[in-house]
Amino acid sequence: MLLENKKILIMGIRNKWSIAYGIAKSAYENGAKLIFTYMGEENKDKIETLISEFEGSKAYVLNGASEDNLVKETFEKIKEENGKLDGIVHSIAHANTEDLHNDFIYTSKEGYAHAIDVSAYSFVLTARIAKELNMLNEKAGLITLTYHGSTKVIPGYNVMGVAKAALETSVRYLAENLGREDYRVNAISAGPIKTLSAKGIKDFSSSLTIVEEKAPLHRNVTTMQVGNVATFLLSDMSECITGQVIYADSGYNIMGV
Repeated sequence: MLLENKKILIMGIRNKWSIAYGIAKSAYENGAKLIFTYMGEENKDKIETLISEFEGSKAYVLNGASEDNLVKETFEKIKEENGKLDGIVHSIAHANTEDLHNDFIYTSKEGYAHAIDVSAYSFVLTARIAKELNMLNEKAGLITLTYHGSTKVIPGYNVMGVAKAALETSVRYLAENLGREDYRVNAISAGPIKTLSAKGIKDFSSSLTIVEEKAPLHRNVTTMQVGNVATFLLSDMSECITGQVIYADSGYNIMGV
């Protein structure tokens, strides 16, 4: 098994339809011990029920993934109770609804800052706190999730596309910084998937149809397929890969029409 005896932290799990869940399932089936963070103390029972199938897993509430002090407090507790980690998966992003439903030009200053803060800075903060707390084992891997709207205009994706572009650039700079200590940093650009977050994007369903029509494989991807890519990137089999955006989208990104 690719991740046998490896401890993996998955940040931002919400439900069985989330990409984070697909990554958790793949990692668990490949031998990983799982640790989770989630938002909202009121969601504790729901999250504990959700992860109950992953034997031995633990979950920690984190109500501000872009708040320095909250991330540090949570990570200190995770390290104290679990020891060092072999990988971190960052599955956290958010933009205000009105900034996804209106034309991009009407994005507010507050909405722009919020999307960048939660969706991009939180990953930088995650990497920094993990490094400062000496929380990572040798050859640990960090992964975040992005989308094709970072490089091409996807109607309705709007400010989230800007945030994902910032996130992808952050991946490259973090890879250079953390590579000095033999840690790897990569992103997965998944094809459109029916997640709770995707429901906030105007006319999202049309993206699913277009991928089926235009992608070389003529099918949409599943959370489990994305999870398998994450498992590979967290494993020793990808030890020479860092600073990359790996597309898991049935090849849609290569098409010009």
